[in-house]
Amino acid sequence: MRYLIWLLRLVIFIIVLLFALKNTAPVDVGFFADHVLQQVPLIVVMLVAFVLGAVFGLLLAVSAVLRRRREINRLRRELSRAQDALAHPHSASGPVIPETVAPLAPL
Repeated sequence: MRYLIWLLRLVIFIIVLLFALKNTAPVDVGFFADHVLQQVPLIVVMLVAFVLGAVFGLLLAVSAVLRRRREINRLRRELSRAQDALAHPHSASGPVIPETVAPLAPL
């Protein structure tokens, strides 16, 4: 599976690279407030757009990864407590007093 992901990354990189190399003409890049960069190679504009898209995608994925890690840690703690309770059944709840199980005197 790891090789398949690296192959997919390589194919995407080659496609973006070939597309960028075919589009090297200078372009004007307009920003807000009438700010314009003139004669910027299109390959630079495309590379910046690609990198920004990848960074924003990774930032969106980080929150999900952190949420999963917290959940995994919580489940590990819960599993550890359950295993301790199974290994030492009487130490977790304290000593059992016989009268609490079945009263000696009638009520």
